[in-house]
Amino acid sequence: QVQLIESGGGLVQAGGSTRLSCAASGLTFNAYKMGWFRQTPGKEREFVAHISRSGTNIYYADSVKDRFTISRDNAKNTVDLQMNSLKPEDTAVYYCAAGILGDFKIGYNYWGQGTEVTVSS
Repeated sequence: QVQLIESGGGLVQAGGSTRLSCAASGLTFNAYKMGWFRQTPGKEREFVAHISRSGTNIYYADSVKDRFTISRDNAKNTVDLQMNSLKPEDTAVYYCAAGILGDFKIGYNYWGQGTEVTVSS
Protein backbone atom coordinates (compact mmCIF):
# COMPACT_ATOMS: atom_id res chain seq x y z
CA GLN A 1 0.00 0.00 0.00
CA VAL A 2 1.02 3.58 -0.51
CA GLN A 3 2.71 5.24 2.42
CA LEU A 4 3.89 8.81 2.82
CA ILE A 5 5.83 9.35 6.02
CA GLU A 6 6.80 12.87 7.05
CA SER A 7 9.64 13.71 9.40
CA GLY A 8 11.23 16.86 10.72
CA GLY A 9 9.52 19.88 12.19
CA GLY A 10 9.14 20.45 15.89
CA LEU A 11 9.62 23.66 17.82
CA VAL A 12 11.49 26.47 16.07
CA GLN A 13 12.08 30.09 17.00
CA ALA A 14 10.77 32.83 14.76
CA GLY A 15 13.33 33.65 12.12
CA GLY A 16 14.76 30.19 12.28
CA SER A 17 14.77 27.30 9.85
CA THR A 18 13.72 23.69 9.72
CA ARG A 19 13.45 21.00 7.07
CA LEU A 20 10.63 18.58 6.50
CA SER A 21 11.10 15.35 4.63
CA CYS A 22 8.58 12.92 3.19
CA ALA A 23 9.49 9.35 2.30
CA ALA A 24 7.19 7.63 -0.18
CA SER A 25 6.70 3.92 -0.72
CA GLY A 26 4.25 1.67 -2.53
CA LEU A 27 3.99 3.88 -5.61
CA THR A 28 5.96 4.74 -8.71
CA PHE A 29 7.31 7.92 -7.22
CA ASN A 30 8.40 9.63 -10.41
CA ALA A 31 4.87 9.26 -11.81
CA TYR A 32 3.42 11.46 -9.09
CA LYS A 33 3.39 15.18 -8.53
CA MET A 34 4.12 15.97 -4.89
CA GLY A 35 2.83 18.68 -2.65
CA TRP A 36 3.01 20.07 0.85
CA PHE A 37 -0.07 21.37 2.62
CA ARG A 38 -0.66 22.65 6.13
CA GLN A 39 -3.55 22.94 8.53
CA THR A 40 -4.21 24.72 11.79
CA PRO A 41 -7.09 23.95 14.17
CA GLY A 42 -10.39 25.30 12.94
CA LYS A 43 -9.08 26.12 9.49
CA GLU A 44 -9.14 24.33 6.17
CA ARG A 45 -6.03 22.64 4.93
CA GLU A 46 -4.11 25.02 2.69
CA PHE A 47 -1.70 24.55 -0.16
CA VAL A 48 1.95 25.33 0.58
CA ALA A 49 4.11 24.04 -2.28
CA HIS A 50 4.06 21.76 -5.30
CA ILE A 51 6.70 20.06 -7.39
CA SER A 52 6.05 18.26 -10.65
CA ARG A 53 7.06 14.70 -11.41
CA SER A 54 10.38 15.68 -12.91
CA GLY A 55 10.92 18.64 -10.60
CA THR A 56 10.71 21.07 -13.47
CA ASN A 57 7.60 22.93 -12.35
CA ILE A 58 7.39 24.34 -8.85
CA TYR A 59 4.68 26.50 -7.28
CA TYR A 60 4.38 28.11 -3.88
CA ALA A 61 1.65 29.78 -1.91
CA ASP A 62 2.21 33.51 -1.79
CA SER A 63 2.57 33.32 2.00
CA VAL A 64 5.69 31.14 1.78
CA LYS A 65 7.25 32.29 -1.48
CA ASP A 66 10.92 33.24 -1.13
CA ARG A 67 11.08 31.55 2.29
CA PHE A 68 10.30 27.90 1.57
CA THR A 69 11.92 25.60 -0.99
CA ILE A 70 10.48 22.31 -2.18
CA SER A 71 12.71 19.66 -3.73
CA ARG A 72 12.49 15.99 -4.61
CA ASP A 73 14.87 13.10 -5.15
CA ASN A 74 13.29 10.55 -7.47
CA ALA A 75 16.11 8.09 -6.82
CA LYS A 76 15.36 8.10 -3.08
CA ASN A 77 11.57 8.58 -3.33
CA THR A 78 11.67 11.61 -1.12
CA VAL A 79 10.36 15.16 -1.20
CA ASP A 80 11.64 17.84 1.13
CA LEU A 81 10.47 21.26 2.27
CA GLN A 82 13.15 23.64 3.45
CA MET A 83 11.55 26.31 5.61
CA ASN A 84 13.50 29.50 6.32
CA SER A 85 12.66 32.80 8.02
CA LEU A 86 9.87 31.09 9.89
CA LYS A 87 7.03 33.13 11.33
CA PRO A 88 4.57 32.27 14.10
CA GLU A 89 1.85 32.10 11.46
CA ASP A 90 3.68 29.17 9.88
CA THR A 91 2.71 27.10 12.90
CA ALA A 92 0.65 24.17 11.61
CA VAL A 93 0.54 20.48 10.92
CA TYR A 94 2.28 19.93 7.59
CA TYR A 95 1.17 17.18 5.25
CA CYS A 96 2.93 15.58 2.32
CA ALA A 97 0.70 14.56 -0.60
CA ALA A 98 1.04 12.66 -3.88
CA GLY A 99 -1.17 12.85 -6.94
CA ILE A 100 -1.38 12.34 -10.65
CA LEU A 101 -4.17 14.45 -12.12
CA GLY A 102 -5.23 18.03 -11.62
CA ASP A 103 -3.29 21.23 -11.23
CA PHE A 104 -0.83 22.03 -8.49
CA LYS A 105 -3.45 22.63 -5.79
CA ILE A 106 -5.84 19.73 -6.38
CA GLY A 107 -5.86 16.10 -7.44
CA TYR A 108 -3.83 14.60 -4.62
CA ASN A 109 -4.70 10.96 -3.97
CA TYR A 110 -2.44 10.06 -1.07
CA TRP A 111 -1.62 11.90 2.13
CA GLY A 112 0.85 11.48 4.94
CA GLN A 113 -0.08 11.52 8.61
CA GLY A 114 1.31 15.00 9.12
CA THR A 115 4.15 16.50 11.12
CA GLU A 116 3.79 19.43 13.46
CA VAL A 117 5.75 22.64 13.18
CA THR A 118 5.49 25.19 15.98
CA VAL A 119 7.14 28.58 15.55
CA SER A 120 7.60 30.51 18.77
CA SER A 121 7.76 34.30 18.80
